Amino acid sequence: MAAHKAATSPEFTQITRPQELTADLRRELADCWVTVSNAGGAVIPYEFSLPPVSPQEVGPVLDEIVHALDPQRSRLLVATVDGVLAGWLLLRRDPHPLVAHCGTVNHVQTHTRFRGLGIGAALMRRVAGVARDEMGLERLGLSARSGLGLEDFYRKLGWVEVGRWPGALRVAPGDDRDDILMSLVL
Repeated sequence: MAAHKAATSPEFTQITRPQELTADLRRELADCWVTVSNAGGAVIPYEFSLPPVSPQEVGPVLDEIVHALDPQRSRLLVATVDGVLAGWLLLRRDPHPLVAHCGTVNHVQTHTRFRGLGIGAALMRRVAGVARDEMGLERLGLSARSGLGLEDFYRKLGWVEVGRWPGALRVAPGDDRDDILMSLVL
């Protein structure tokens, strides 16, 4: 772990087509997702049960994401440090003409081994450039779970809270959290 902390900035790779994802990277993405979810991260899609989640639950959802990859509609942005997966996210564009100028960022996660090193912030800065410069998007949106400080993290990166659905996310019995909608003009 000390070697990872010595690294100053991650390297980024975009995966824009299913055939670009290697079996090793797929395993690393799934491992990251399981590890982050089970550590309390807010990356639990509707297809999963509440933690703990298993590779058997993550695998099919990850495969759906990968099969939908397309340079104009859906990309994975992967951050590595010294060749090791440090974090990743999904950038998507809805094909409907009314919202085709907007994109959505999902599944933002930093592997627990790399927390506190700026990987998440670096991913978010990079995705804004990719969205604007490579996909021609004008605005990004995301949904964040309250109670984890995520809204403050995103605000520091220029995102603005545009809405809130109070108590929409039930993390556990008696533990309802707000679903916070955030936006970034590119």
